[in-house]
Amino acid sequence: MMFMISSMLQAAKRVKSWRSLSTEISTLDTYGTSSLGEKTPFMTFVLGGPGSGKGTQCLKIAKTFGFKHLSAGDLLRREILSNSDDGAMILNTIKEGRIVPSEVTVKLIKKEMELSDNSKFLIDGFPRTEENRIAFEHIIGAEPNIVLFFDCPQEEMVKRVLNRNEGRVDDNIDTIKKRLEVFSALNLPVIGYYSKKGKLHTINAVGTVDEIFEQVRPVFSACEAMK
Repeated sequence: MMFMISSMLQAAKRVKSWRSLSTEISTLDTYGTSSLGEKTPFMTFVLGGPGSGKGTQCLKIAKTFGFKHLSAGDLLRREILSNSDDGAMILNTIKEGRIVPSEVTVKLIKKEMELSDNSKFLIDGFPRTEENRIAFEHIIGAEPNIVLFFDCPQEEMVKRVLNRNEGRVDDNIDTIKKRLEVFSALNLPVIGYYSKKGKLHTINAVGTVDEIFEQVRPVFSACEAMK
């Protein structure tokens, strides 16, 4: 699934519109709403399958353009190490290749945003499902300004994950294949949603780190130029 990067970047205004679909109303009832106080953050969702290289690119984006990098996966793993009740649940969920409940991940992301002095955030690896997306927008009270999707062939992602040898509980052949199946089934509708809203920028995630970053750079350079 490929989408062309739009030639002109339109920065989106903050949105608090409630959709009429019953599924969204139900989600609103479940999660309620919140806000980040006086902050008006510029938020970028960074999506892509495991091993697509989005984390590496986030580090370069953060350094080059001054964003705060919030990795959903890192926040979840940190919670696991805290030995909290949520941490135990998160560990079991990840081992099984399933999606961690939305409210748990959004709570961790929101906390980091509130504690940060920065107003520009890269939210890496979230949302992974439509339910994630709806929960985030309702709890945070805003949509992302832009969305990056790192499009990478499945065989390349499998090879990268197995070669990175970071000792993560989910870096094994069985779990990575399950994670890719989950990603294909659940994340692509999110990508399609933001594509229709004109917020999606698809990056060809095959090549060297620098080659891939040269596709990313114009997206954020355009944002800087619009200030």
